[in-house]
Amino acid sequence: MPTEILMPALSPTMEEGTLAKWLVKEGDTVSSGDLLAEIETDKATMEFEAVDEGIVGKILIPEGTEGVKVNTAIAILLEDGESADDIAAAPAKTPEAAPAADAGNEAAAPAASEAPAPAPAPAAPVKADGGRIFASPLARRIAAQKGLDLAQITGSGPHGRIVKADVEGATATATPPAPAAAAAAPATAPAAASGPSADMVARMYDGREYEEIQLDGMRKTIAARLGEAKQTIPHFYLRRDIKLDALLKFRSQLNKQLEGRGVKLSVNDFIIKAVANALQQVPACNAVWAGDRVLQLKPSDVAVAVAIEGGLFTPVLQDADMKSLSALSTEMKDLAARARERKLAPHEYQGGTFAISNLGMFGIDNFDAIVNPPHAGILAVGTGVKKPVVGDDGELTVATVMSVTMSVDHRVIDGALGAELLKAIVDNLENPMVMLA
Repeated sequence: MPTEILMPALSPTMEEGTLAKWLVKEGDTVSSGDLLAEIETDKATMEFEAVDEGIVGKILIPEGTEGVKVNTAIAILLEDGESADDIAAAPAKTPEAAPAADAGNEAAAPAASEAPAPAPAPAAPVKADGGRIFASPLARRIAAQKGLDLAQITGSGPHGRIVKADVEGATATATPPAPAAAAAAPATAPAAASGPSADMVARMYDGREYEEIQLDGMRKTIAARLGEAKQTIPHFYLRRDIKLDALLKFRSQLNKQLEGRGVKLSVNDFIIKAVANALQQVPACNAVWAGDRVLQLKPSDVAVAVAIEGGLFTPVLQDADMKSLSALSTEMKDLAARARERKLAPHEYQGGTFAISNLGMFGIDNFDAIVNPPHAGILAVGTGVKKPVVGDDGELTVATVMSVTMSVDHRVIDGALGAELLKAIVDNLENPMVMLA
């Protein structure tokens, strides 16, 4: 029986994507693991692998199509012995993948029944906790025929995806009924006010010359996530000045010693290490907001904002507290370079509990950053400036001072606890040798 190839979810948060390029054509034979297409998410372009073997019978969504929803049928895969004649009728494109201009034509759809399309795979199953179970369409169909509970099957495909071989030898087990409370769908939250419409704004500038720039996936995601963050996260802000002279002197000494290894430490490398260590010193701050609970992490996974053309990435340095300054420097340079080329994998920019945004290299004295959910906080870093300060001996002297602002999610971190975290960050930066102890 012909099988639908569905638009994959290439990351836990992906809802739609652009089918950038087909790497196969109709009539090609594919095996599990073969590359089928290139999919553009809001962050990167990724290759999509086949999870079943067969022949590409029909391509339903042409390359270059934007806004293709996850689980939309994008092609038909035929099994051995089947041909294109077995496809009774090509399925119509789902409304999600069709251009927005076609939305108004729904009322004109004919009432007469159409020729049957290939039997779609059962709806994507979910775990007991509501999380998605990733399974190929053929595996879902076989599981439905055999009465299998996919939640009880461990997938052997890419990223744990359940494939044909996993369900062929499995036997059905009784599935406990779902709680009655789960049957009731939660009420949809009222939509927040989004401001004037695009047409209203355009009319305001009628007669003025302007260029209309369409939003790409990344800009749409930034707008949605940060708009949500400012509306739903109760931010509060803590500010400190940090004297950098000891750090700058120590950095200069280390860079001379590391010159032979081709490593050059930046101030930002020290800031990453200081934040990572501080999260271990104040472990209650090493946490994220999870809707109805707080998840407190053990390792220090620190995200760092990287500006790219048209947006930004926040690659995550995992276990940053366990890594040396030179290792953090090398890893950060690699992540930043691949971020600018949009070649990061989802696991490299998802996760973390705390972020750093450094605009000091642009001469910015200080600024307030927006918490990136589900993180509990973000450190906004300004430039180092020589300022008159009162020394420990009471005398007036000149020091290099860097201003930082820590934006905090009050649902996770209270004021006194946030102050303790920021003090630990300041102490680490003003006494950099302690970070190596």
